[in-house]
Amino acid sequence: ERNAESAIEALKEYEPEIAKVVRQNRPGQIQRIKARELVPGDIVEVAVGDKVPADIRITTIYSTTLRIDQSLLTGESVSVIKHTDPIPDPRAVNQDKKNILFSGTNIAAGRCRGVVIGTGLNTEIGKIRSEMADAEEEKTPLQQKLDEFGEQLSKVITIICVAVWAINIGHFNDPVHGGSWLRGAIYYFKIAVALAVAAIPEGLPAVITTCLALGTRRMAKKNAIVRSLPSVETLGCTSVICSDKTGTLTTNQMSVCRMFTFSKADANDFQIDQFEITGSTYEPKGDILLDGEKINCADRSGLVELAECAALCNDSSLDYNETKKAFEKVGEATETALIVLVEKMNVFNTDKSKLTPHELAMASNTIIRQKYRKEFTLEFSRDRKSMSVFVTNATKGGDSGATGSSGKMFVKGAPESVIDRCTHIRCGTQKVPMTPRLKQEAMKLVHQYGTGGDTLRCLALGTIDEPMRKQEMDLDDSRKFITYETNITFVGVVGMLDPPRSEVVDAIARCRDAGIRVIMITGDNKNTAEAICRRIGIFQEGQNTRGKAFSGREFDDLSTEDQSDACRHAKMFARVDPAHKSKIVEYLQSHGEITAMTGDGVNDAPALKKAEIGIAMGSGTAVAKTASEMVLADDNFSSIVAAVEEGRAIYNNMKQFIRYLISSNIGEVSP
Repeated sequence: ERNAESAIEALKEYEPEIAKVVRQNRPGQIQRIKARELVPGDIVEVAVGDKVPADIRITTIYSTTLRIDQSLLTGESVSVIKHTDPIPDPRAVNQDKKNILFSGTNIAAGRCRGVVIGTGLNTEIGKIRSEMADAEEEKTPLQQKLDEFGEQLSKVITIICVAVWAINIGHFNDPVHGGSWLRGAIYYFKIAVALAVAAIPEGLPAVITTCLALGTRRMAKKNAIVRSLPSVETLGCTSVICSDKTGTLTTNQMSVCRMFTFSKADANDFQIDQFEITGSTYEPKGDILLDGEKINCADRSGLVELAECAALCNDSSLDYNETKKAFEKVGEATETALIVLVEKMNVFNTDKSKLTPHELAMASNTIIRQKYRKEFTLEFSRDRKSMSVFVTNATKGGDSGATGSSGKMFVKGAPESVIDRCTHIRCGTQKVPMTPRLKQEAMKLVHQYGTGGDTLRCLALGTIDEPMRKQEMDLDDSRKFITYETNITFVGVVGMLDPPRSEVVDAIARCRDAGIRVIMITGDNKNTAEAICRRIGIFQEGQNTRGKAFSGREFDDLSTEDQSDACRHAKMFARVDPAHKSKIVEYLQSHGEITAMTGDGVNDAPALKKAEIGIAMGSGTAVAKTASEMVLADDNFSSIVAAVEEGRAIYNNMKQFIRYLISSNIGEVSP
């Protein structure tokens, strides 16, 4: 109960304090009021940096794009682009409600107004609070078995006591008792009680507590911090592990793993170079491979331009955390992946051997950003699905409004949108015309990247060598931006993903051998989740996932019986809401499964509380940690498997201790 209260108290951290309300009787005037005073129907304005004060239906967007960090509710770190269009599906999951701002989430970019549709417990975060308050503590398997054992033992002892007393009724009048039947009855009653006391394993609680305490020390050495002693034993009985994807099964560090450029393109023939990039974290070290061979990117002018585009179409950066001894993103995950790619490419052959980690983080990017002066940015918009920057050559001191070498635009966006507006292709130092056939071949490869075994998130990069003059652009009207991003020269496409942790494949294989089913539950889309499942061994390559993989919407469409049956066989749930996670745990428990649930966000808290053992990530929110029984210091799925193995060993030790105690007590009673 204290844990539940602490978790609910921690939720208050995400409650917004102030709201900016637009008053209808005073047009244009905005009044700041306490967020708790909002009521449905109020018109509220929010801008970058604000915390959303209630659940709001967006009515007007005043910026080019509106990005929301709603990892609080979905667990996904990539910010979401919102719009004002109606959502026709009344049962859409939270991730698909692109016209709704959720209370407690943060505005990452943009400004908008909307009407309040939910406050207090009627918001999505309010529903999480209600679920946590309603969650009831369940006894662990050991506690249940000890209760059963205690009841059975008390019945047996009672029968033995009565039997001993009854058998000796004929001896009640023995002379040794002074010939008194009453004294004899009392004497044998005392004997029966003494036998009962001798049969009670009074050392059992101390033995169990000692076993569990020693187990927590061993688990702590394996990065599993136990917050509740009984959970140590529960781990040993675990039959299903429901794991989040992002940050637990994967690194939660978006990484570019493939890219392609054209090395030859003419009317009769073409050649596409496909590169692989090593490294799966934000550490700016890795190799660029072509046909398995390491290459020097500085020798390829096409790759130099790709690196320039990746560095300049970017507002993020990489930082080195001295405390954690690790590189961390500052900004968007996808943009940070491009920053790391530029460092790995090292297109200017910078000597990095003597650089400190802080200098190593942005060495190559700094050179590129010093080479060009960024004049302005045409922000991303949902309609054109791209963004661009207008730069001038800083070393030549060109006029920012001029064309030619001193003025240039770099473009980044969705491949289908950017490639469609490309008129040329960069092939080394040459610029050749883009043909319908070349567009088709480029999109064919993009499709392979997006639907293959990796299901990569792709971005196309291009340049506009002779853009419109700055003075001729209307930078206040975002609807005209698409007319400025024309005559693009295609440079290349990069494909990125949140890569699986290297040790997860072996850990899942060990779970399978131990008879433990691993279920991935994620807020990400179904195709990406399935691809990760195949890479880490939850699904075998080529395995038919029908009946074993569901999206949140598909799960909702099932009847109650079918939902229960789905949980009996499923290994993956994607695009889920917090309510789905709790429901899945309930169905698993109804089938007699002992469920371990992992999570790190506020959205995971109800399911963490409901599961037999909730496992929070060390980097997770205070809400998740207080709702859980165990915390993983290293956020690593493999640590869960090690903890389960330790739990099973502890469980076996306790059974042996109990057998020893019972047998010794029987020995005391037998004489």
